[in-house]
Amino acid sequence: MMVDRDNQAGCAPFSDPAVDQWTVPAILAQAVAQFASRPFLELAGDVCETYAEMGQRVADLAGRLFGLGVRPGDRVLSMLPNSLHAVHAWLATNRLNAVDVGINTGYKGKSLEHAANLSEARILLTTAPYLEVILQSSEQLTHLRTIVLLDDSVASRSLDTGKLEVLRCADVTSGSCDDSIAAAPSDIGSIIYTSGTSGPAKGVMIPHAQIALLATSAARKMDLTQDDVFFSFYPMYHMAGKFMSVLATMVAGGKVVLDSGFDPSQWLTRIRDYGATVTAAHGPMLEMVYAQPPGPGDRQHQLRLIRTAPFPKRIAAQFEARFGVRGMEVWGLTEIGIPCWTDYREPLRVGSCGKVDTEHFEFAVLDPRDHALPAGQIGEFAIRPRQPWIVMQGYLGMPDKTVAAWRNLWFHTGDCGYVDEDGYVYFVDRAKERIRRRAENISAGDIEAAALLHPDIKEAAAVGVESGYEGDDDILLCVVPRAGAALNHIELLRFLMRELPHFMMPRYLCQLPAMPRTVTGKLQRALVKEQACRTELWDRKRAGVALRDLAVFPTATEVG
Repeated sequence: MMVDRDNQAGCAPFSDPAVDQWTVPAILAQAVAQFASRPFLELAGDVCETYAEMGQRVADLAGRLFGLGVRPGDRVLSMLPNSLHAVHAWLATNRLNAVDVGINTGYKGKSLEHAANLSEARILLTTAPYLEVILQSSEQLTHLRTIVLLDDSVASRSLDTGKLEVLRCADVTSGSCDDSIAAAPSDIGSIIYTSGTSGPAKGVMIPHAQIALLATSAARKMDLTQDDVFFSFYPMYHMAGKFMSVLATMVAGGKVVLDSGFDPSQWLTRIRDYGATVTAAHGPMLEMVYAQPPGPGDRQHQLRLIRTAPFPKRIAAQFEARFGVRGMEVWGLTEIGIPCWTDYREPLRVGSCGKVDTEHFEFAVLDPRDHALPAGQIGEFAIRPRQPWIVMQGYLGMPDKTVAAWRNLWFHTGDCGYVDEDGYVYFVDRAKERIRRRAENISAGDIEAAALLHPDIKEAAAVGVESGYEGDDDILLCVVPRAGAALNHIELLRFLMRELPHFMMPRYLCQLPAMPRTVTGKLQRALVKEQACRTELWDRKRAGVALRDLAVFPTATEVG
């Protein structure tokens, strides 16, 4: 059901902290003092702690980290699932003005070793279920010395710890830590690793001012108040979960319900069960929710707003109508935060991620020579900050990547789109996801959107593959069929011919059991291509299928 925020009583909105207080410890201290007895953090189906209880547990853990020698500027790794521990570890680390480095709980082997070694952290905070996989890499971890188990568990069987010391948190002696360790807005608060879909994960060094801007902007744009319940399943090593959900809700004095993951079949049930009023989800997740069978309970909830990136164009209006909820599309990256927000009070503009936050960012759409493009023309989005310390301070240990990203004193995002005459921004796709075919720049997203209109296709991914010509691609379309569906290659091509121009038609087709995705639902195109190329591709040229003949080509002659 829609909620009229203008007419709600008892929902005093937050007030922005002063810029010199744009730090995580300052936000934490203010929230604990102002909202002490109010509920803050609930683990789905488990315990809930108040602001005061959370503050005390954070202070206790900070003291133990201080006792282990953690000091301002030190990096502290955490490998934790969504839990109270994950929030406490991050906030306790920042309370010491140390740098929180959350890593993906799915990391193991080379990916774990890369992230840990790049951070140069001596201490890692985790729980018993992750201990064995960490210890399997112990000889390759060049800086790590101590593992602290926050669940105070011992391993279920004896493990060879090698050179690493494993401690139960309860056994760590607390040091004399007070509030005199002050963070500044310019200090690095967190390092978040990019998804690494096109190479080794890069560690984005994020200053406190950038974190605080993300949290306060999210709270303001979403109209968060003390009465809001934010349902979040984003992992706590992702900025959308950590800064834009948990910290944004803390700024407003609301309550966060942390779930362990995303399940489209249970999404609405959990929204309803926890009384959630706001949530966030990436576009592919909302498509999975929308694909669930409609039911009479689709509007029986208190949810008023979903923050999303993007709001899928083919279902946006229908999603709002079916579930009685507004979608708020945003655009941004870990490196720069969120420069573009839609105003959810305005009518839906399908495909738009809103307008640029010109108070904090300078925005341009550039051609390959870094010349600004006029309204309506597609180019690469580039960003410059208007205020200090509100974008990343570089990629950890990768100065060449940092310099390349900041070419010509603009941060080049790798995202493509355009701005219309009214100043509304439209994201099209990633520059690396555009396919170059016979001098045509082709959007993978356009091909995928057409394929997803087919009733037998559940997921789709289009990628460019070598055509044999320099700087030129052929198109490979990978699909995941719906359960029980038997796709006919010729019939699928005929269907696409009704939706796509000839130059967007794929040459190759393949079926996959599932699309490889990150934990936030982002398609891992490099893995899609890798998996597809290990299968037998159907090639329309080898099958003798000419596009001009598809309208009359007999389906009985399908090959493969």
